[in-house]
Amino acid sequence: MKLCCIDIGLKRIGLAICLQGDIVTPLPAILRKNRNQASNDVLKTLNEWEIDTLVVGYPSASEDMQKRIKHFVNLLDFDKEIIFQEENMSSIEAEDLMKGDIKYKRDGRVDSLAAKIILERYLSKN
Repeated sequence: MKLCCIDIGLKRIGLAICLQGDIVTPLPAILRKNRNQASNDVLKTLNEWEIDTLVVGYPSASEDMQKRIKHFVNLLDFDKEIIFQEENMSSIEAEDLMKGDIKYKRDGRVDSLAAKIILERYLSKN
């Protein structure tokens, strides 16, 4: 089963995939210009990697972001399994992992690392 995780933010969407076993690989993040462009780019990635299950980072603490995330997921024309996974503190954990990186900047690496962490959490539960 091929899995992809997305960490949806207002400016970037982090992506990570797991194609076999429990090895999770971050992909380059998608920069959001608008909702339609971002949802098309996500769907293109899902189709390109022949993803069976989409795991979506879901913040239990923010109702506003929950609504935005559900709306975004509805824009995806993805007819396979979609699972919402608690993403609590994943971005902070990702930033901690990046601290030693001199080139640290807002290029989406933290977002994709957060998606990787969320997917690893999902895999460890299942």
